[in-house]
Amino acid sequence: MTDANPTVKLSVIVPVLNEQATIRQILEKVRAVPIDKEIIVVDSGSTDGTRELLEQEKRVPGTRVVYEPAPRGRGSGIKEGLKVATGEIVIFQDADLEVDPVEYPKLIAPLESDECDVVFGSRFLAGPPRMTFLQYWGNRVVNIAMNLLYGTRLTDIETCYQVFRLEAIQGMTLENNKFAFTVELCVKLVKAGYRIKEIPIGYEPRTKAEGKKVYWGDGVASLWTLLKFRFK
Repeated sequence: MTDANPTVKLSVIVPVLNEQATIRQILEKVRAVPIDKEIIVVDSGSTDGTRELLEQEKRVPGTRVVYEPAPRGRGSGIKEGLKVATGEIVIFQDADLEVDPVEYPKLIAPLESDECDVVFGSRFLAGPPRMTFLQYWGNRVVNIAMNLLYGTRLTDIETCYQVFRLEAIQGMTLENNKFAFTVELCVKLVKAGYRIKEIPIGYEPRTKAEGKKVYWGDGVASLWTLLKFRFK
């Protein structure tokens, strides 16, 4: 199989905590994407057998595993991955199978054609996604607050798929270690003047019983993050 774009190297950062049921499947999906890439998995203290699987997965060429000593949050995992990333373009990939790596080529294309500096994969552009009432309106409220406070017209700032050239965040200080990291990064990319383009993506949500780790408190933290950096 030939590369979709052999001129670009992609760093795929996969933050992981207790994803024994899906980690192998998501890594297979990432590896199947025909783009030159490195996969950086950051395990934040898994105790369900994920680490044992990663000991095997890291033997696959192009796969690097970083171990955090204890759970510090999704944002912390991503930041650890960014420290060792060497690709020109970075994308984040959760291990829960809610979003599909098959979307990578269309997410990268606008960066390659210089249409924008940052691409967000939006779960809302193709219509209301399949979410619980609280999840849907939690996302909507955070997006409305973002647009009101920062003058943007974004639809999904809490997306997993935030794609950008690595150089865009060089020198950028990112503070949040939890799920609100995504919101902080969005705010700082906007404040830095980067052009953001949203592209519709598919979304297959999992339930709490299946291991979903986002709670109502994450929405509160996201709103606080928006306010904090608006006046900082």
